[in-house]
Amino acid sequence: MYLCYNVFMNRKMAFVQGEYYHVYNRGVEKRIMFSDVIDYKRFILLLKIFNTTNNVVVRDFLKSKTYKEIITKRIDDPIVAIGAYCLMPNHFHILITPLVKNGIEKYMQKLQTGYAMYFNQKYTRSGSLFQGTFKSRHLDTDEYLRYIYSYIHLNPAKLKDRDWKERGSKDFQSLKDFILNYKYSSIGEYLKDDFIVIDSNSFPNYRKNYKSKEEYFKMMVDDWFRYQNTEV
Repeated sequence: MYLCYNVFMNRKMAFVQGEYYHVYNRGVEKRIMFSDVIDYKRFILLLKIFNTTNNVVVRDFLKSKTYKEIITKRIDDPIVAIGAYCLMPNHFHILITPLVKNGIEKYMQKLQTGYAMYFNQKYTRSGSLFQGTFKSRHLDTDEYLRYIYSYIHLNPAKLKDRDWKERGSKDFQSLKDFILNYKYSSIGEYLKDDFIVIDSNSFPNYRKNYKSKEEYFKMMVDDWFRYQNTEV
């Protein structure tokens, strides 16, 4: 049994260590949650520093430190491993696996609460920021895991060309460059082999057999379309 808010069954189940999950949420009433670069960076920072069993006081991290110093700081005793993430203007996606009992539940509560507090203070608002509790799906096959890994990293394509999946992109090279250079997903960590938020050791290494960015991008697109075709 999986303890998550399953979007199809609408009932709670428990997350299992060693299993993979796609967790996601969007702004209440589909509102914009990331209005500028600072908002995106704050959420990515929280992805990193809340991943611990230790108590975290965000303002202590922010004192007299640059963003780079904070984001590259080693965090001890992680409670989850993140395999991919992507932030979009009004929602986010995370590929995740728990490392301790109730790790995902604790992590997501800290992450969403911490970002909502920051957002409400910055924009002088009150009330819920997210559409209730986060949603999740259990990735129970390698094909599904590869698909979600690609789906998360390809998500920014809709910002460039909303209908690219249905009719193909008018400028595929431009679309590829946009995705591979998108600053608010984990794609850059994989392309540079420089893992800051990502724990690559806890997930299959889909990058290892692809020598160039072009090959890697093609792999993601192929995996996305392959899974879509098998689901039809």
